[in-house]
Amino acid sequence: MDIVILAVVIAVVVLGALGGLIVGSRRKKQLPPPPPAAPDITAPPAEPHVGDEAETPREEPRRTIEEVDLPDGSAPVVVEEPPAEAPQIEIPEPTAGRLVRLRTRLSRSQNALGKGLLTLLSREHLDEDTWEEIEDTLLTADVGVQPTQELVERLRERVKVLGTRTPEELRTLLREELVTLVGPDMDRVVKTEPEDRKPGIVMVVGVNGTGKTTTTGKLARVLVADGQSVVLGAADTFRAAAADQLQTWGERVGAHTVRGPEGGDPASVAFDAVKEGKETGANVVLIDTAGRLHTKTGLMDELGKVKRVVEKQAPVDEVLLVLDATTGQNGLVQARVFSEVVDITGIVLTKLDGTAKGGIVVAVQRELGVPVKLVGLGEGADDLAPFEPEAFVDALIGE
Repeated sequence: MDIVILAVVIAVVVLGALGGLIVGSRRKKQLPPPPPAAPDITAPPAEPHVGDEAETPREEPRRTIEEVDLPDGSAPVVVEEPPAEAPQIEIPEPTAGRLVRLRTRLSRSQNALGKGLLTLLSREHLDEDTWEEIEDTLLTADVGVQPTQELVERLRERVKVLGTRTPEELRTLLREELVTLVGPDMDRVVKTEPEDRKPGIVMVVGVNGTGKTTTTGKLARVLVADGQSVVLGAADTFRAAAADQLQTWGERVGAHTVRGPEGGDPASVAFDAVKEGKETGANVVLIDTAGRLHTKTGLMDELGKVKRVVEKQAPVDEVLLVLDATTGQNGLVQARVFSEVVDITGIVLTKLDGTAKGGIVVAVQRELGVPVKLVGLGEGADDLAPFEPEAFVDALIGE
């Protein structure tokens, strides 16, 4: 009996050991992954996980809303810009002797007239054909018919009296006659300093394309170089950027520019410029008028209106007509029409260093009965010079 019980116990122990071995081997085998579940379209999207390259979040103390400074909206945030640099004030070249310093530039384009006349006068026999050639030379140089005839008559008479003619005697004779023709006794001073008041008032008029606004700016430099304070009136309100151009010229020498809206009333701008000149104690007010075609009757009448409005405050001391010297006889037509609208007191000849004929100086003075007061001899800022008859003639006939 005991033997049977012992055998049963042994059999149970053996079966238990075998069962443990089987379960352990099954646990060691990798179970296949379960099939993926169908997506739930109603579930919210999953939160993104921190990537491998993302920085580990750092624990920082958090401020409460009471500790955070919020803008109250009372003062806008202003970003300060560096102040714009003021334009550097230039010191213009002195005007005394400026034409003499520019004589080389003038003679380079002009002395064909003088040399041609000297060559003809140096011929051994001065017959009628030669005198006709002398006349043609003068007419080609835009001297004009009447002045040419007067000069030839004086030359014929003096050559006859002189008899023998050395080159030096001929040069002296021709120089004297040309200086007389140009007019050494004409008053060529630009009137900018009236005795009884300040400021002097100068109007600058002329046709489009003659360099009128540039001449106004250069004239401001001439006046500043002579120690005068200047106010500029940008009354050319019809040409785009004319006021900007004039203001740039003024800023370079410290002259203030009075301007109005584009297309505004030119007379109003001119009036305001004179008013400011009086209030600030300026020496001179320069008024740049619109460059209008001399064939536009209405615009020419408006030019007269500008002058009348200005004269409600003070008389106009100078009306300078700017002419392009290269236009020749057409410039004389312009001059005649302008003189009928406003009383021209002086002429500014621009581009006299180019292809211009030097005789235009004589012709335009005869046409208007007023002197050439300034001449433009280049594109430089200080290439506007007071006209000096003797220096001009010396440039015509050369050394």
